[in-house]
Amino acid sequence: MTTVSLTVSEVFDFALKSYTAGKLAEAEQMCLKIVSADPSSAAAFNLLAVIDTTLGRTDKALANYERALALQPNLVAAWSNRGAVLKAMKRYGAALESYDRALSLQPDYVEVINNRAGMLHELKRHDEALAGYDRALTLRPNYAEARNNRGIALQALGRHAEALTDYDAALSLRPDFAEALVNRGIVYFELGHFGEALANYDRAIALRPDNADALSNRGNALGRLQRHDEALASYNGALNLQPHHAEALYNRGVTLHRLKRLDEAVASFDSALSLRPDYREALIGRGAALQDQKKPDQALQSFERAVALHPDNPEALVNRGAALHDLGRSDEALRSFEQALAFEPDNVEALTNRGVVLHDLARYDEALASHDDAVAARPGDAALLNNRGVTLRKLRRLEDALASHDSAIAARPDYAEAYANRGVTLYDLKRFDEALASYDRALALRPDYADAHFFKGLASLVTGDFEGGWTEYEWRRKAPAARLTERHFAQPHWFGEDIAGKTILLYSEQGFGDSIQFCRYVPLVAARGARVVMEVEAPLCALMKGLTGVAQIIAKGDALPNFDVQCPLPSLPLAFKTWLETIPSNAPYLRAPEQALHHWNGLLGPKRHLRIGLAWAGNPKHVRDRERSMRLRDLLPLLDIDASFVSLQKEVRSGETEMLTSCHVRQFGGDLGDFSDTAALISQLDLVISVDTSVAHLAGALGRPAWILLTHAPDWRWLLDRDDSPWYPAARLFRQSDGREWGGVIAQVREALRQFTAG
Repeated sequence: MTTVSLTVSEVFDFALKSYTAGKLAEAEQMCLKIVSADPSSAAAFNLLAVIDTTLGRTDKALANYERALALQPNLVAAWSNRGAVLKAMKRYGAALESYDRALSLQPDYVEVINNRAGMLHELKRHDEALAGYDRALTLRPNYAEARNNRGIALQALGRHAEALTDYDAALSLRPDFAEALVNRGIVYFELGHFGEALANYDRAIALRPDNADALSNRGNALGRLQRHDEALASYNGALNLQPHHAEALYNRGVTLHRLKRLDEAVASFDSALSLRPDYREALIGRGAALQDQKKPDQALQSFERAVALHPDNPEALVNRGAALHDLGRSDEALRSFEQALAFEPDNVEALTNRGVVLHDLARYDEALASHDDAVAARPGDAALLNNRGVTLRKLRRLEDALASHDSAIAARPDYAEAYANRGVTLYDLKRFDEALASYDRALALRPDYADAHFFKGLASLVTGDFEGGWTEYEWRRKAPAARLTERHFAQPHWFGEDIAGKTILLYSEQGFGDSIQFCRYVPLVAARGARVVMEVEAPLCALMKGLTGVAQIIAKGDALPNFDVQCPLPSLPLAFKTWLETIPSNAPYLRAPEQALHHWNGLLGPKRHLRIGLAWAGNPKHVRDRERSMRLRDLLPLLDIDASFVSLQKEVRSGETEMLTSCHVRQFGGDLGDFSDTAALISQLDLVISVDTSVAHLAGALGRPAWILLTHAPDWRWLLDRDDSPWYPAARLFRQSDGREWGGVIAQVREALRQFTAG
């Protein structure tokens, strides 16, 4: 048999054919034989490097390109391929030198010109990249890849219309050019034409069903079209093809968040972050999902990581501020929003969130300025106009607030929150029919809108509509505006059914005043044959022990005994179907303990003048405290009346102690331990003058004469335009006029006090 001996050139030709046919191992073996026989074969080393590149062996590829070029420094293909490997290794400076060396040898090497421009694009040197693509297209006008890449550069420069022209040209040259279809879809997406974007992605996927990028981008377009289930399926398709596709995992997390599948959303963000720990958007998305899971501490950690990685990113700073706000860390939240605005002064999210925090801090003028800046940056935005209206209401600029809510509704006619806030403003304007209509409109849009139901209940009750009001008032337990912590019991809620022989838990729910007002129902519950257990705040326990019908008093936070049914104290009027005419008003229904009475009698000493108690401020955390409380100096016109004045304030503001002393008002703040002490002190006074706070309720429950000073638009329990109260027969009401100031009220009280002391 005759053995045919092949030349090195023939072996190389066979190796090249094997590589082209995809037989990489066979091609590699042939090249190794060549370099073993002829170590000076630059072409074989170059082909070995190409095979290494194809197999992802970049370091080995680079070494083989170096050998090839050492043997043949003018091997243009090696310089070009070496540039591609260096680019993949992100060694951009060296890659650029390699491409430039290839072009110095062959200036019209169109592929190198195109690849060099692509690297400049990655370096964000988009103008230089564009010039490179123009040069390539001058040399080869029908070069579809360069036309597509030119579109990418134009897109990066924000020249979307020109980019579309280039993508169209690329597709006219190659109708099956899937990448150009994807890129054209991205431009349409960025222009907000989501339907056109989807059509392009669908065409690309039809050509290349294995294109994970196209499937991921298709999901983005479907999401913007509110087709979230289809979007999720598209992301899952991308991940089936490419499980480590970080962008698809992130976008999948965003969609799962929108679908309220929060655990899965967090898991998807975590998977994206395991691939790219510095993925800012995934950190922010993860934090947002954790916030919606009511895990603000974990959300904050995620946002903190985003800020640590990208300290100049406004989005991360705004989200961190929102998490801090949710945690009640308002000052830190404000600083985070300020940092965001330092980088981007017209960032609307930072401006509006800053306004919300300033509003919560009662810095209303600054809050309004921030909301105004947000509206100026994004005119006609309904949410911003609504926020602005809420702050204007706090500034008592009620007509301006109403106009802002009306503008929000004009911008978004289905904006239930704006209708609800508009109703609150109309309530403050005492335009109750319009307020009720506004709440009804909000509820027509969102039948389960708890705040609107709650507000409607307040407006119904203040106008005397108890039949509808009590039912709507029940929504307070689900309404964020009521600021209650909902209690969850296995035992059923009592609504007035037969409870003879059962144990019922009656528990406080809101402020001290509410508990004092509604505990009047306890004897009626006991009269139904029930054993009554009461759970109230510790300062009320001693006082409530004297209430008729109570079997056991529990301090809030202590372990509860067994019980059969439960009811919060403010729900008792509904359970008893209370109308105006049937309010149980048999005061006194509370009495101070004898020991406390004896103690306070000794503290007060002999009585030489009428004793008048004063309470001018309530709990500063109360949602309406700014309106209902006054300053001590507002009461000064009363203090020259011939009487002995006693402060009923347990705590006073800075500077008020000295003012009380100079006006000879007796102070016992340090001696007022709990409500038993306050009740004993009130029981030995001839009159209590109080703003709408727990002292007013306590005086009424004790049956003591109480003059209650009310805002123009009062709390619901004081009803409208009457100077008496069906809840407290011994009470007299003094109301602000349309001017909404205390001076007129104090003038009325002073005149009434002159008559009272003269009598």
